[in-house]
Amino acid sequence: MNRFNDEKLYIINTCLWLKKQGYVFGTWGNISMRLPDGNILITPSKVAYETMTPDDLVILAPDGTQLEGFRLSTSEREIHRRLMNKRPDINAVIHTHSPYAMAAAARTEGVPAISEEMCQLLGGAIPLSSRFVPSQNHVELGEVVADSIGNSNAILIRNHGPVCLGSDLEEAKVCCQVTEKSCMMYLSLLAAGNISVIEDKYVTAGRDYFLNSYGKS
Repeated sequence: MNRFNDEKLYIINTCLWLKKQGYVFGTWGNISMRLPDGNILITPSKVAYETMTPDDLVILAPDGTQLEGFRLSTSEREIHRRLMNKRPDINAVIHTHSPYAMAAAARTEGVPAISEEMCQLLGGAIPLSSRFVPSQNHVELGEVVADSIGNSNAILIRNHGPVCLGSDLEEAKVCCQVTEKSCMMYLSLLAAGNISVIEDKYVTAGRDYFLNSYGKS
């Protein structure tokens, strides 16, 4: 029996869902999930989602050591590993190349908090990573993204694309949707020339409501 077979199938199905949504193209996108033992289940490098099987997925230790799998893990493994290590509150990471978020990532600022969805799901504004790092500089790219994320559940990698986080994979999927929608809204509002940004106190209150009260009252 394949270890963590259900989790592996869950990730593969999420990859197919991302492609159906138009959030990934080719093999440009990757997913990771924290396992109960603290290790990281992650997608392989350059394997088509349609042909991916549970055996193709890889398990990494928190220090990046490959523990299981015959394939090479995604080249952006350092983003996933460093985010997992920095943020014990998150258990899933999704990196996509969704169009509006990629466009927003080519600007010089992140996306401010412009909706309650952003406050509740993302924790407010979507930060932009501090500087551009070529994708082939894997370790440096992971360091910059982890250093730039703060407490947000999403970040735009400068001139690259979005990374979305969640307490589980389902939440990370919703964060992908909120991030893409928020970037679309922001770019449209910039063109319209008028933007109303939510005050920090309401951002904090909205996140607290989602974490501690939503569905309980």
